[in-house]
Amino acid sequence: QVQLVESGGGLVQAGGSLRLSCAASGRTVGTYPMGWFRQAPGKEREFVAAIYWIGGTRYYADSVKGRFTISRDGAKNMLYLQMNSLKPEDTAVYYCASGGTTLQATGFSDWGQGTQVTVSS
Repeated sequence: QVQLVESGGGLVQAGGSLRLSCAASGRTVGTYPMGWFRQAPGKEREFVAAIYWIGGTRYYADSVKGRFTISRDGAKNMLYLQMNSLKPEDTAVYYCASGGTTLQATGFSDWGQGTQVTVSS
């Protein structure tokens, strides 16, 4: 129903920045949020940020608040995650998700393939 493709991941030095993009096809507008999650090896998938497509209300995990910014471009059906002041603990596979009914991973119905973000010391 909804196809999501992430891009923009890579290797960056601590303190650097990356901008992740998620191209969405299909209907993504609505009252439910669209967001970003991340998963490191051996760890559970965790919430990073979310945004309501209509209205633009944003939510952030405490660990990224003040450093990451989530945004969307409705005309282009694109979701973005600007990541600044990156830390080694930000290293993970980042996933774009849509159709959220809660801010937990289990509340989202559609997922992208993920893009690797590695932050070196």
